[in-house]
Amino acid sequence: MSTKQVLFLCTGNSCRSQMAEGLVNYFMGDQWEAYSAGTQPAGYVHPLAVQVMAEFDIDISRNRSKSVDEFRYIGPDLVITVCDDAAEDCPVWLGQGQKVHLSFPDPAKASGSEAERLAVFRQVRDDIRRRVLDYLTASQVPASSEAA
Repeated sequence: MSTKQVLFLCTGNSCRSQMAEGLVNYFMGDQWEAYSAGTQPAGYVHPLAVQVMAEFDIDISRNRSKSVDEFRYIGPDLVITVCDDAAEDCPVWLGQGQKVHLSFPDPAKASGSEAERLAVFRQVRDDIRRRVLDYLTASQVPASSEAA
């Protein structure tokens, strides 16, 4: 069985898509190879995203915020947008691959004390872990080499 590729898209590629990439590569790396990108890359990975992922022994501290343009020609098997539709515009993927939208609130917009903001990041991380991993586990998306 070949590994399938999934690309997570959002606007800034600093929180949600970075966490999704890390979670999938850590928990499902034998089945899925995950990448992430944004339409308007923030230029950094949010420090609180790095912190809450480290709680699962997942190191995303060396990741970088990437433009969707870097992935136009990789031909992923699946593209998942992770923006919160009600609050922001999700990127449109015009390349190959099945497209799915799973909405998550942007933890970077959380306010309050650091402890309160961390709680929001943890909640979003845990929601991404549950919903994305469940979706990928149940997915019948063929690997692009199988689809040809």
